[in-house]
Amino acid sequence: MRVLFVVQGEGRGHLTQAISMAQLLQHTGHHIIGAWVNVADGRPVPSFFQEQFKAPITAVAGPLLVYNPQTNALDLKRTVRGILSNLGCYRRSLIHLRNAIEEHRPDVVVNFFELLGGLTFGIYQPNVPMVCVGHQCMAFHPVFPFPKGQWLDRLFFKALVRLNAWGSTERWGLSFDEQPDVPAQQLRVMPPLLRRELTVRKRFNKTNSDAYVLAYTTQPGLQIEVLKAHQQRPDVSIRYFHPQTQATEKRADTLEFNPIDGQRYLDAMQHCRAVLTTAGFESVCEALYLGKPVLMMPQPAHYEQACNALDGQRVGAGVSDTTFDLNRLIAYSDTYDETGSERFRKWHTKGHRRFVTALQRVADQSQTGAFFRRIRSDQSRLSPVHPFVSNAYNRFIQ
Repeated sequence: MRVLFVVQGEGRGHLTQAISMAQLLQHTGHHIIGAWVNVADGRPVPSFFQEQFKAPITAVAGPLLVYNPQTNALDLKRTVRGILSNLGCYRRSLIHLRNAIEEHRPDVVVNFFELLGGLTFGIYQPNVPMVCVGHQCMAFHPVFPFPKGQWLDRLFFKALVRLNAWGSTERWGLSFDEQPDVPAQQLRVMPPLLRRELTVRKRFNKTNSDAYVLAYTTQPGLQIEVLKAHQQRPDVSIRYFHPQTQATEKRADTLEFNPIDGQRYLDAMQHCRAVLTTAGFESVCEALYLGKPVLMMPQPAHYEQACNALDGQRVGAGVSDTTFDLNRLIAYSDTYDETGSERFRKWHTKGHRRFVTALQRVADQSQTGAFFRRIRSDQSRLSPVHPFVSNAYNRFIQ
């Protein structure tokens, strides 16, 4: 297969999933044409993705989530205002993406929950199948938990998922645990996509782990929450990873700031006692795979992360809180049940065959459908179609 990626560049999760999918497909002999990555405000494609993604990368301008620097909350007004003020730029990105698909003619496009991908397929309808990949797609599964009472947020969240998956042949919901597919919603439940650099690592249990806590955030304003956690329990050592940190810096005897470095970050997670982070799906999955209890603090007004935290609690990955409460995390880690991690690892091993088989099926069905569509368009100028072909076509489209 020849596969083209469209990737959301916000945060680390979707980029990491694209790296994992590329590793899997290339290992099985398939060709990755390249990745078209949404980068907002002229930002560069993150260096870790450029280093680990072994195919051409093209940056395209796309929407950006804006956060309030004082409250760390998702600022919907500024986000919408930014989108409206850049509509012309985003339209050029859609045209660029459509032209790339027409030029390269992939067998299938994999959209890692990028709005530009959904809009391109919804508006221009390229004659290529597309699958939309993301934990967000699980919003259409009956087991997916939503915060109580926030019906308007739930409505907007599901509308956003529909927009990102607009024009898709299938929605692939990355799930913490194995669940049945929901064909009525075009939803196929899939294991998480985790980097090979993570999955080759040994899991250390509580007795073999070090005493420090790993902290990880991406938003600048969340540094204050980590500092508050350290003030709460200065006796607990914290190793904090943050993209605004340029070099390792010892802030106190028990507080260390670190820049984002893939291998060093995974080393720290592998040996830590527990993890403090926001409720990003990928970070929680990595901790769950390594058997590390997590305290998930959804960012204020970030409905998707609130859902992620509830889902993480459902499978025993950790606990959710409105602050980085170290006392609660330490108490939880003392009673953490590692059987949830064991189930998660078994579920993850099923992904290798599932992803390749499902993607090949989508590509094959598209090629077969194109064949029968050509037959139908030619019926007006050809002799009547043989009944066998006609019946086969009718069975296919049903």
